[in-house]
Amino acid sequence: MPPFLHHKAAPFLDRMRDDLADPVRKRQLNERLFTAIAPEYDRVSRGLSFRRDAHWKNRLVAGLPSLSAPCCLDLACGTGDLTRRLAARYPDGQIVGLDLTEAMLSLARHQNLPPNIVYRAADMAHTGLDDASCDLVVGGYALRNAADVTEALREVFRVLRPGGTTAFLDFSKPVHPFSQRLELQLLRVWGGLWGWSLHREPRFYTYIAESLARFPDRRQLHLKFSECGFEDVRENRHFGGMVATVTAFKPKGTP
Repeated sequence: MPPFLHHKAAPFLDRMRDDLADPVRKRQLNERLFTAIAPEYDRVSRGLSFRRDAHWKNRLVAGLPSLSAPCCLDLACGTGDLTRRLAARYPDGQIVGLDLTEAMLSLARHQNLPPNIVYRAADMAHTGLDDASCDLVVGGYALRNAADVTEALREVFRVLRPGGTTAFLDFSKPVHPFSQRLELQLLRVWGGLWGWSLHREPRFYTYIAESLARFPDRRQLHLKFSECGFEDVRENRHFGGMVATVTAFKPKGTP
């Protein structure tokens, strides 16, 4: 990491825990953080997951319903790896990759871009898309980074068509307090090692543990989906339960 970027990044990392507790400041923190780590994001995703990240995303996309030409939305699309998987699965579909961070979107646009992908800059809770305009809404490590999880889920419900599917891959927070503490400590150590190795700043990736600490546990997350109107909420756990894919459906006949 260039020295100027390290010095520029340090102030917002000093306030990280406080900023995560406030939705407005969390959004600003995410924009600064992911701008700083964008060049290393794909490498870190592979390393942190022991190269299982691609497998989990492949499984998420393979588990989506067979549709001929769906409109698909990838929230917090980052560098577009999940977006491109959607484009390959649905070559006649319309795929929208949406991210808060222009630095991530710039990297996504410089990939081999299939013609059915469009990238847009927007907050996941304020997509700017029409009501009931999407057949599928997905996200890789998205909901945990939402400024407000409930607002983000309500937006997903709004843009989904009746009968539509949503699926999110992310770190999964256990229900039991002891398991929570153990998982968070493991993530702090492992993320800190990657942060120090790449940036000489452990807190870039201890962000994962700090954001997960404020994220709903598995039971609470399922309840939030249900409270926002989704039905048949399912969970497929990976990596000993530290990561999970949560899938849910918007009821048919819902406005």
